[in-house]
Amino acid sequence: MQKLTNKEEEIMHILWKLKRAFVKDIMEEIVEDKPHYNTLSTIVRNLEEKGYVGYNAYGKTHQYFPIVPIEEYRKVFMNTAITNYFNSSYKNLVSCFAEEEKISAEELREILALIEKKD
Repeated sequence: MQKLTNKEEEIMHILWKLKRAFVKDIMEEIVEDKPHYNTLSTIVRNLEEKGYVGYNAYGKTHQYFPIVPIEEYRKVFMNTAITNYFNSSYKNLVSCFAEEEKISAEELREILALIEKKD
C-alpha cells in the first residue's frame, strides 16, 4: 500500500465519509485550503492510480468511491507511526498518551480488560 500525501489522506477521509462522490462533492467538503478544481481532480486520479479509489463513469464525469476500507488504512498508518515514532512499541505509544494526560486510568483499565478478554 503506497503512502499518501497529507492532501490525499484528507481526500480519502472525505470519500470514506461520503461513500461515493463527484469531484464537486469532494470540493464542497473541503473547509480550508481549497485547491483549484483541476488540482483536486488530479489528486483524486492519483488516488485511483495508487489503488485507493475506484470510479463509475457517466460520460465525461466520474463518480469516485473508496476501494481501500478506512480500517485497512488505519492499520497500515498506525503500524508505520508506531514503528517510526515509538520504536515499534505499543507500550511506548500508550505511555506517551498517559504522560500527556490524553488517556485516563479508567480508559487504560478498559484496554487491559479487552486484552485479558482475548486471552
